[in-house]
Amino acid sequence: MSDDEQAIRDLVESWMSATKAGDVATVLGLMSDDVVFMVPGAEPFGKEAFAAALKGLGTMTIEGRSDIRELEVLGDIAWLRNHIDMTATTADGKTIRRSGYTLTILRKGADGRWRLSRDANLLTTQA
Repeated sequence: MSDDEQAIRDLVESWMSATKAGDVATVLGLMSDDVVFMVPGAEPFGKEAFAAALKGLGTMTIEGRSDIRELEVLGDIAWLRNHIDMTATTADGKTIRRSGYTLTILRKGADGRWRLSRDANLLTTQA
C-alpha cells in the first residue's frame, strides 16, 4: 500500500472518529474550502452548509463504520468508493440508521495533506 493510499485511509478513519466525538473542527479540517457535497433530493452544498448541519445536530451522537471498496490515487487527485453504515442517536434515545455508498474525490494540497473535495453521498434510511 502506498503512503498516499494509507494517508487517505487514515483521513477516512479520522473523519469517522471525529464525527463520533462531535469534533466539528476536525471534520471541517479534512475537507477543502471549495468542497461540494451531493445528496439525493437536495442541491449541492459546500463547507459552510455542512458545518451548519453538523452544529445543528446538537446532542445527537453519530456512530459509523466505513468500508472502502475501491481507492485509486492518480497523482494529486484520488477517488474512493466507500460503503458506510451509521447510526444517529438523539438525546431521548431515538435512533436513525442509514447506510449506503459514497463516491468521493480527494485532492492533495501543497502542504502534502489529502482533503475531501467532492462527495456524492447515497446513504438511505434503514428500517
